[in-house]
Amino acid sequence: MKLCVYCASSRQIDKAFFDATESLAHIFADKNIAVVFGGGSVGLMGKLADVMLERNGQIQGIMPQFMKDVEWAHPQVEDFIFTETMHERKAKLLEGVDGLVALPGGSGTLEELFEAITLKRLGQFTKPIIILNVNGYYNPLKDMLDKCIKENFMHPRNADIWRFVDTPEAVIPAIEDSPEWSSDAINFALN
Repeated sequence: MKLCVYCASSRQIDKAFFDATESLAHIFADKNIAVVFGGGSVGLMGKLADVMLERNGQIQGIMPQFMKDVEWAHPQVEDFIFTETMHERKAKLLEGVDGLVALPGGSGTLEELFEAITLKRLGQFTKPIIILNVNGYYNPLKDMLDKCIKENFMHPRNADIWRFVDTPEAVIPAIEDSPEWSSDAINFALN
């Protein structure tokens, strides 16, 4: 299994987010799950990579060249793809993965997550999207997505696009229990 992980680069966040990331990385390494991530060396990205590497897990970074040029790339990650733009990076992050996991993050994480949700809504990405809601961080997002459906901005079937989980241990079961998603989802995207 290969999973894309979206997560924060901030160093200033609560320790609980680092602890959850560490636990998730342990699970991935122990289950021999390959990880592709944004390639950063700090914040949750750095923690994810550090733990995967410590446990001999497989991890690949994908980062635009301009970020590498300011030395944001994790120096111990050997498997790296450098892109020209952020747009190319996002596309590469989703190539060939079996699902994606969003840990807490800021505008970059949210932007990546919303693009993936939109791509899935249009049938362009069909894999599970799991949102790790550490300490209720994503409760406002869950409420907003529910409101989108309630107010008919999205079809009720779109609620199957994502799964919210509260603990790292629930991520893999949520992936396994996610309903299949078809590339013909575009046919009800406008309903």
